[in-house]
Order: sequence, then structure tokens, then C-alpha cells
Amino acid sequence: MTYRFKSDGKLIIVPVKIFGNESEAMARLAIDTGATRTMLNVHIAVYLGYDPASSRERVQITTGSGVEFTSQIRVRQIETLGIKKLNFPILCHTLPPSAAIDGLLGLDFFNDTVLSIDFRQGILSVNEQLS
Repeated sequence: MTYRFKSDGKLIIVPVKIFGNESEAMARLAIDTGATRTMLNVHIAVYLGYDPASSRERVQITTGSGVEFTSQIRVRQIETLGIKKLNFPILCHTLPPSAAIDGLLGLDFFNDTVLSIDFRQGILSVNEQLS
């Protein structure tokens, strides 16, 4: 799968379809190769019918402002760039409105894939690895 992005040095934002218990939503997630885990803004998770506040799974994360604990949920399904993951674990965290994104697509999403980013041409290529 090939995806074109603006190669202007800003975030690479991709549309992501997330399926919840009660609904589904399109979210704007930034590809973050510095993030080991995928993260979703809490309000999107709640809209989808998940309850991050009652999640028993807590994960320690390191952000630019320090170490924090955040909830982990498992979304029924997540799809983008031709990749579909079922029962996928996602961290829920409140992002500042100035971020203008709904979350981060971390390295965990790209396990078992070949990810190529051509910044000169603004082309992102993703190929799933065959086992």
C-alpha cells in the first residue's frame, strides 16, 4: 500500500478507522516512529464505547513532560494503510487540543510489516511480511 503525504517536515497524519463496542470512527493519527505503542485520545475511546477509566490495565509511559501512567484498552479492530489488526491494544491518553490529532500510530502497529518513508517524494509504503 502506498500513501502520499506532504513532505513539509510536519507530522505524517493518516486516516485510521477504529471499531468500538458501540460504533466506529475515523481518526487522524500521526505516524510516530519514536513511540513504541499506539495511543488514542481518551474522548475518541469513550465515543467508541470503551471506558478507559475502568480499565484494569495501566501502562507506564514516558512523555516530554515526564513519566505517567495511562489506561490500556483493546479495540475490536483498527485499519489503516491496508493493514487490519483485531483485538489490538491501544493506550488512552489526553492529548492537548493544540496537537490537532487524535493520537499516535506507534511501532507496535507496524510489527510484521516493511515500512518505507520517502521524505523527498512524500511517499509512505507499507507491505505486510509473510510468515
